[in-house]
Amino acid sequence: MATVTQIREVRRWSMLGLGVFAQSSSAVFIHGVPFLLPALTAGGMPLATAGLLVAMPTVGLVCTLIAWGYVVDRIGERKVLVGGPLLMLVAGTAAATASNYVVFGILLFLGGIGAASTNGASGRVIVGWFPPHRRGLAMGIRQTAQPLGVGVGALAIPAVAAAHGISVAILVPTVMAGAAAIGCLIWIIDPPRPEGKAADRANPYRGDSTLWRIHAVSVLLCVPQGTVWTFALLWLHRDVGWSLTTAGALVTATQILGALGRIGAGHWSDRVGSRLGPLRTVAIAAVLAMAGLALTAWTHSWWAAIPLLIAASVITVADNGLAFTAVAEIAGPYWSGRGLGIQNTGQNLAMAAIPPAFGALITATGFPTAYLAAAVLAAAAIPLVPTDHRTEQQPRNP
Repeated sequence: MATVTQIREVRRWSMLGLGVFAQSSSAVFIHGVPFLLPALTAGGMPLATAGLLVAMPTVGLVCTLIAWGYVVDRIGERKVLVGGPLLMLVAGTAAATASNYVVFGILLFLGGIGAASTNGASGRVIVGWFPPHRRGLAMGIRQTAQPLGVGVGALAIPAVAAAHGISVAILVPTVMAGAAAIGCLIWIIDPPRPEGKAADRANPYRGDSTLWRIHAVSVLLCVPQGTVWTFALLWLHRDVGWSLTTAGALVTATQILGALGRIGAGHWSDRVGSRLGPLRTVAIAAVLAMAGLALTAWTHSWWAAIPLLIAASVITVADNGLAFTAVAEIAGPYWSGRGLGIQNTGQNLAMAAIPPAFGALITATGFPTAYLAAAVLAAAAIPLVPTDHRTEQQPRNP
């Protein structure tokens, strides 16, 4: 098996690019489906019901993330990165021919199961092939897959749904998943797992709360992120009065900026030698951005609300790569698959709850209250960020 130092630089970066594409296809399937909300509600479906339907891919994802992480630890990354996207391809193709919403929801659930495969597997490929001093940057690039996927979903799915119907719109992530499966089959190499001592194979969750605290922080910080992602398009269209095309273009632009923000956050963590210090700063910034957005939405100060929406869209995604890298480093090579599975399970449980819960909250009280609630929950994350500088400066080599 090739080692980290033996593999060619071109191959390392090309696997990073392929990991980004595979994760992007999953992100479009998971986070792009909520952009069907305008089409679903236009047909008379209540917002809370439509929110439950579009949450089904996330439900499928959270049910199997830890299981996929265990499979990655057991059989390696390449097989998982091929099998999962193939499941997305099959489920998405079947969903495009579904004749009722119950079947459609079940197939979205199955597609979410397939999408779960890429989370831990693509992260492990990158953490395994990049040295520690470049890992933050590499993982930051990998984490751009999620906002890029949301951007593709915001730009393509509402437009395709309006022009050709919901069934055709679901083929956008389906085709991407098929291409990802082929690319991973041809080009991915499983990273090496060095021979470790018994201590390296020990459960890192026993006797240490660091990983659990990082998981809790990430769950709380998912709320502002998911609120902005799920409802920004609807808010711009319904309250601000923008067309779906214009609103979709802005959401897409914010996702591109968010992707750049994740890269910057990862590079920042490499420079300062810490994942957790920058994570704490991002949490504080998320609170301020969401509170400001709530105030300006309440006062209808659109001249300030729109820039704050853009800022919030960037800030609320910057924590993901930092926490993801910290979990992989602290968990080590024999637990990183499961650690990343637990990390993503908590995050996506929160994401699954946001469409129906915040949809009902918005229906009852409006968008400003939802933004304020997201700020309050983000504030609860700040004191939970670990301050163990030893684990920050000297992570295990995965």
